[in-house]
Amino acid sequence: MRLAFLFLLAVAGLPWAAPAHAAPPGVFLEELTWTEVRDALKAGTTTIILPVGGTEQSGPQIALGKHNVRARVLAGRIAAQLGDTLVAPVLAYVPEGSISPPGGHMRYPGTISIPEAAFKATLEGAARSFRQAGFTHIVLIGDHGGYQAELRDVAAALNREWAKAPGGPPARAHFIDTYYKVTETLYVQALRARGLSEAAIGSHAGLADTSLTMAIDPALVRTDRLETSPGGSATGVSGDPRGSSAALGQLGVDEIVAQTVAAIRKARQEMH
Repeated sequence: MRLAFLFLLAVAGLPWAAPAHAAPPGVFLEELTWTEVRDALKAGTTTIILPVGGTEQSGPQIALGKHNVRARVLAGRIAAQLGDTLVAPVLAYVPEGSISPPGGHMRYPGTISIPEAAFKATLEGAARSFRQAGFTHIVLIGDHGGYQAELRDVAAALNREWAKAPGGPPARAHFIDTYYKVTETLYVQALRARGLSEAAIGSHAGLADTSLTMAIDPALVRTDRLETSPGGSATGVSGDPRGSSAALGQLGVDEIVAQTVAAIRKARQEMH
């Protein structure tokens, strides 16, 4: 009996036997409780990012959820740098073109498309929900080029609506196009500076797109298919993914985060 008692005392003193302490709340809304959100708002966390992704083909080498994963991870890093910001769940259902007859990415199995009206209504409903909760800066960013104009239109419509609304918490919607523009400007320029050609960089599922995805989540890229994913309508690739690497993609990650953080800060300052 004495030996058993001593054994229990020893086990109780082991690090893994100590009482678990909850990790501090993170930046992702869906991982928080409502009271944690309430407390964050009271403490000054009044900006929320609504990241938009999309579910579409990206060649034989990149998983269909590329945009969703990238939007969530990058939004999380942007929010962490801002320090007073949360991240809403990623919107994974976006307009991708005609379903029947199939057009654009819908010609490839796995792509999901919804009507533009449904897309806009979802964004508007989410933004109104955030305003009702007490957020004063609702930030829209999109990882896919096809709906950038719709994001701009939704932000403008919400701001017109809120400007006329009697009472209620003050709020503004911000469409931050910098997030996507960086992938077409500074990121591409950085790749060119390393001797990479436009033909390789591409515009969809090429070296730039593939490398950026590898830097975010390498599990999304089938590296054994890089050599067999030439550009063309047969593969859904524009560019040449051969030579892609996480190191090259990190160039894009760094620029996207830095430039978007600066753009959000500027947008919030202009409101005051």
